[in-house]
Amino acid sequence: MVSVASAFRSSIKVGEDKLVDGKSILSLMMLAASKGTVLNIIIDGEDENAALDAITALVNNRFDESE
Repeated sequence: MVSVASAFRSSIKVGEDKLVDGKSILSLMMLAASKGTVLNIIIDGEDENAALDAITALVNNRFDESE
């Protein structure tokens, strides 16, 4: 997630009630989101559509991990 998010200039925030920097591995780990957790992703910037497409593809591809 971090490597995909970091490829874009847009601001990427992830979380439930509290949003954290989607480009920071430590921030994402602090979410402690377990499998099945519904997270909001807020993207703002000049390449936000491309960032959303890339993050959506990553999630739909199960983060390139086997089940």
